[in-house]
Amino acid sequence: MNDISRRNILRTAALVASGTLLFGQRPSARRVFALIGDRYHNADYIRVALAKMFDGLDVTVDYTISYEKLSRDTLKNYQLFVCLRDGMIWPEGYLGPDAYTAYEQNLEDRSDFAQPKSALWLTADQAAGVKEFVEAGNGFYSLHNNSHVSLSQKAYRDVQGGAYIGHPPLRPFKVHVVNTSHPITQGIHDFMVNDEQHYVEYDKDKKYILLEAENVDGLTYEKYGSKSIAGWAYDYGRGRVVFTSPGHTIHALWAPEYVKLQKRAVRWLLKEI
Repeated sequence: MNDISRRNILRTAALVASGTLLFGQRPSARRVFALIGDRYHNADYIRVALAKMFDGLDVTVDYTISYEKLSRDTLKNYQLFVCLRDGMIWPEGYLGPDAYTAYEQNLEDRSDFAQPKSALWLTADQAAGVKEFVEAGNGFYSLHNNSHVSLSQKAYRDVQGGAYIGHPPLRPFKVHVVNTSHPITQGIHDFMVNDEQHYVEYDKDKKYILLEAENVDGLTYEKYGSKSIAGWAYDYGRGRVVFTSPGHTIHALWAPEYVKLQKRAVRWLLKEI
């Protein structure tokens, strides 16, 4: 009897560990393809920041800085595409971030180095692949400067929902929740960040807008005033799309209310809520 009990205990433990106990095989974690990092946004801080967004969610995340990997063949292995990077590459190289103090003090000799010139990396085939991926029923979470990629291809812009205009220098602004009934924003309160306030041209119906950014000191950006659309969410084909604009700094990405919103966005994109 002791041997039988011991075998039953071991068998039950094995079934629990494998996820099979009365209810069949446990579904595997959903997979996320995350394309991150560019000249102005170091992939290290983005990966650390997004780890908090994914913490506690049943997902497996594959990060890359290689924009060439974005393709139909790659995306077919995933259920969610996350992108926090702009649409530029620098084929002739560059010395470093423009704000680096050594360059401001002319401590580097730039005379023998090519002046940096940007190029767009997104191809028509890549944009079509993203569109097909979402239309087929998958999710796309576009963050911060990813709206700049929409300037490259119309198909990408149609999925993402808008395109980058520009931004003022880093400064505090408030993010208002303008739609409190959406599953992503339920229970989320307005929050402050010290970040780049990105201004975008929004292409879809206004009913899909979730967030608005406002410089509460009344500071403006060019002709666009002190307010900007900061987030939206909608169904696209059989899939879903979310865009949220804060994200130039890790402390902005880690604003507590924003982290909660990010987690809810991922769950909504994966059709859990």
